[in-house]
Amino acid sequence: MACGRIPALQNAAYVAIIAWEALAALVLLAATWLWITGLRRGAYERARAASTVGLVMVLLLFGMGFLAIGGEWFAMWQSSDWNGLDAATRNVALAAFTLLVVHLPGVRRTGAEST
Repeated sequence: MACGRIPALQNAAYVAIIAWEALAALVLLAATWLWITGLRRGAYERARAASTVGLVMVLLLFGMGFLAIGGEWFAMWQSSDWNGLDAATRNVALAAFTLLVVHLPGVRRTGAEST
């Protein structure tokens, strides 16, 4: 039986995508909070780590999930109604750019200043 004919599997995949997006959003919100509080204390490593986890989650969802699986395996690009490849590409580009910026080398504090 084809995957398109199993509504329960489709619904489970849909809920899993929404749950993954929500979890990525929560991780990125926590990372934002860590960046804000890190500005005062100079503690950026936890913020960088949380940002990396959240941004990689976004890259996996939109890059692998929508572009690779949805776009190629399910031929999403053929549909004029359900073609989300442009939006997925924008999300991947923004997350990749942000991930690069987060990992740019910066000024590192040493000694008692970094506590």
